[in-house]
Amino acid sequence: MLKTMNMAVVVVAFGVILSLPFALLASSNTTPHPVVRTITRLIIATMRTIPDLIWALIFVVAVGLGPLAGILAIIIDTIGFCARFFSEHVEEVKPGPAEALTSTGAGRLSVILGAIVPETLASITATSLYSVEKAIRSAVTLGLVGAGGIGVELSTAMRLFNFDEACATILVILVVVIAFEQISSFIRSKVI
Repeated sequence: MLKTMNMAVVVVAFGVILSLPFALLASSNTTPHPVVRTITRLIIATMRTIPDLIWALIFVVAVGLGPLAGILAIIIDTIGFCARFFSEHVEEVKPGPAEALTSTGAGRLSVILGAIVPETLASITATSLYSVEKAIRSAVTLGLVGAGGIGVELSTAMRLFNFDEACATILVILVVVIAFEQISSFIRSKVI
């Protein structure tokens, strides 16, 4: 289970970082051009539309069976999920602080860092924490098809008709997901 948790946290860290540029390009108030916004939204929609299990199968063909295929699948899924929500958070920002910075001669990056990031930080944190929960569940599912982690243990127990071990594994997964949900709620309450 520790391997699955580590995989989920690392994958979400990469996914969140990589989703930020997509979110800024997909937001009407930060994109450099409407065509860029449209293309970026199309890319994000593609990442979100294709289920992570299909991404895993694509990456199994590309890189072979194992944890890397699952990691890449969850990264793509996380980028699509986070970029969509982050772009909505960015578009909901009140224009006042950004306009004030722009009127003082601040550049695009300064406006983003000085006005947009502070306004969206709580929402981005909440979405990122939810993404970790989502990635843990995805990692278990992808493990069932050979992508590593506790899903492999669950799959093996089920194939061998060892239902006691399968039930114990499911209980461990349930406890970990609920525990992380509680930790996530605590962190969100401190940030929001």
